Amino acid sequence: MDHTEIEILTARDVPLGGPRAMTVRRTLPQRARTLIGAWCFADHYGPDRVSESGGMDVAPHPHTGLQTVSWLFSGEIEHRDSLGTHAFVRPGEINLMTGGHGISHTEVSTPGTTVLHGVQLWVALPDEHRHAPRDFQHHAPKSFRVDGAEIRVFLGTLVGATSPVRTFTPLLGAEILIDAGATVTLDVDPDFEHGLLVDEGDVRLDGTVLQPAELGYTAPGRAALTLTNASDRPARTVLLGGPPFGEEIVMWWNFIGRSHQDVVEAREEWERASDRFGHVDGYPGERLPAPALPNAVIAPRKNPAHH
Repeated sequence: MDHTEIEILTARDVPLGGPRAMTVRRTLPQRARTLIGAWCFADHYGPDRVSESGGMDVAPHPHTGLQTVSWLFSGEIEHRDSLGTHAFVRPGEINLMTGGHGISHTEVSTPGTTVLHGVQLWVALPDEHRHAPRDFQHHAPKSFRVDGAEIRVFLGTLVGATSPVRTFTPLLGAEILIDAGATVTLDVDPDFEHGLLVDEGDVRLDGTVLQPAELGYTAPGRAALTLTNASDRPARTVLLGGPPFGEEIVMWWNFIGRSHQDVVEAREEWERASDRFGHVDGYPGERLPAPALPNAVIAPRKNPAHH
């Protein structure tokens, strides 16, 4: 096999949510790749000692044209949104929020959280659904074992397990814990492209070594992926996938649209507190103001063509 087929995406450090920001590692989007399937954003954070960092405290902020996926390895986050949802994000449980036409929400780590560790992911909505109504879903997938790996499927289907969480394009999202020294081969949909994000351990994806915080990308065409943990301690990974997303998107701040004008309008409506984004109850502070727009037209982004 030609191991050069695995593209390694490295993370960059980004401050999250205002002046007392915790730092996250962002692997999507980046210049080399905007999307993997409809997955358009991947932040990976922790293990973060809350006593030192202050934890997560993200004031009310808006979203359009996307779904947010919260998945924790440790800690707990309190979620409130303009649907009236008040929920908790806990390890091994997915919270998926749809902010199509417009939603706003807050994310705050709970007082009992000592170590915060997980991923925050976004899914781009296809054009025909990007003004979908607000929605919130919660699911706690069962774990199961395959060849020295423990797997939780939070979106889509993998090795016979299917998540009931609804999405607008076919997607795969799964946490895979690999025992020390183990190898697991997983049958996957050959129509999907895949990204394997490594949280802990050095993992080989079809022979290519990925280090913690790196994401290994595979183009469509593979019917199976082989993951090997060559280290002497367990490894944790998150596998993302979906068919290539054929549309160009404009991403800016917390908005996804199809044009610069979409973003301008969403920003203006957030700044004047229009009904588009609703109101979040229960947060003891001000909402996040939108940053200034760039002095240029925001260009659409798409992936490079597959060779």
